[in-house]
Amino acid sequence: MNDKTKIIAVSGKGGVGKTSISAAFVRLLAERKPDAKILAIDADPAIGLSTALGVDVKTTLDDIRKGIVTSVEDGRPKEAIEMLSEARYRIIDSLIEERSFSFLAIGRPEGAGCYCKVNAYLKEVISLLAGDFDYVVIDGEAGIEQINRRVMEKVTHLVLVTDPSRKGTQVVQTIKRVADEMVMYERCGAIINRVSDPGALAYIHIEGVPILATIEDDRAHASNDIRGLSVFELPEDAPVMRGAAEALEKLEIL
Repeated sequence: MNDKTKIIAVSGKGGVGKTSISAAFVRLLAERKPDAKILAIDADPAIGLSTALGVDVKTTLDDIRKGIVTSVEDGRPKEAIEMLSEARYRIIDSLIEERSFSFLAIGRPEGAGCYCKVNAYLKEVISLLAGDFDYVVIDGEAGIEQINRRVMEKVTHLVLVTDPSRKGTQVVQTIKRVADEMVMYERCGAIINRVSDPGALAYIHIEGVPILATIEDDRAHASNDIRGLSVFELPEDAPVMRGAAEALEKLEIL
C-alpha cells in the first residue's frame, strides 16, 4: 500500500445497513473524485455490495484460491506454484471496471482444510493491489477479524455502523476493542443508521468513537433495495447519501 492510499473499512452488526453505506461511499468518491482510482472490495460472503453497486460478479478471489488449493490436492504442485506467481495478474483480470471504480469480491469464507499459507499469500497480493488505488472501500462481514485475516492488516479509516439498538452499539463497541488490538487504523467513527426515533439518539454512546452521522429510516431506499436497484439510482438527497457524505466530510476524505 502506498502512503497516500485511503482504505475505508465498514463494519458492524449484521443487518444494520453496512452494505448500503459502503455503496454510498463508493458513489460519492466516484462522483466527487472523478480523477481518483477507486477500488470497492466486497468482503461479505453474501456479495451484497455487487447488487448495491449494480455490478455483475463472475469471478471472486476465493475462486482463484480454490483453484490453487485444488491443484495442490490433486498432486500438481508445479501448477499451483505457477498459479501463485500469477495470482496478482489473475486478480487484476478478475477486477470489474464500472462507473469509474473497480470492484473485487472476496467470495465465500474458507472452510475446513484451507491452506493458510495460500490465504496469507493472497492477502499480501491484495495489499499490493491496494497500492494501485487512491481509495479502497471494504464492505466487511460482521466483525473486524475477517478484514484483518483475509484482506489487509492496515486500514486508514474504520467506520462502524449500527442501528439505534443496544445490541448494535454493543457489537460496534466490541469491534472497536478488537480493532485497537489487531488493526492499525488512523481514524475511527460511527454511523447510526435507520433512526426512526430521533429522541433515542440521546441514549446512544459508543466509548471512544465519535458519531460521524445519523441516518433516518428511509422506506424508499428499502424499496429500492428489495427491487435490486443500485445506489446510483437513488436521488442525491436520499438519507443514506446525505449521511454518507457527512461521514466522509468529517473524516476529511471529501
